[in-house]
Amino acid sequence: MTDQAEQAVIPEANGPDDEVSGHGYVLDEQIGYLLRKAYQRNAVIFSEKIQDLTPTQFAVMARLTELGSVSQNRLGRTVGLDVATTKGVVDRLGARGLLQSEKDPGDKRRQLISLTEKGDLYFRSNAKLGLEVSAETTAPLTASERRTLSRLLKKIQ
Repeated sequence: MTDQAEQAVIPEANGPDDEVSGHGYVLDEQIGYLLRKAYQRNAVIFSEKIQDLTPTQFAVMARLTELGSVSQNRLGRTVGLDVATTKGVVDRLGARGLLQSEKDPGDKRRQLISLTEKGDLYFRSNAKLGLEVSAETTAPLTASERRTLSRLLKKIQ
């Protein structure tokens, strides 16, 4: 295909606000795209600071420091994970000796999940790094903008 033919097939845009194909959908203005790009930034920063856990694993450990021993189902709900993802995270952290699972004495069908002593020490020693991840992710914003962003994101959950 020649350059001239390619230009006929793929119109050239002058900027992100141009409606190249007339459909009105501008990717750079879509909330899902913007959230994904912001999350990618956060994930890169996270992996540079906390290299041996994923953000999801870190979130599970953070929640367990707040809740103590909790059912696997409730743990997943409180960090926004589906059942299969929660089980995978719990299994991986358990295999590393960071979490423990035991039968609920009141309901033998339910597993209670908690941090091991090793897991608690690990999380507490890395919590400051987690705070640094958030600070670095939002560093381009003013303090007021950070508060507004947090408030708005909580509002659309």
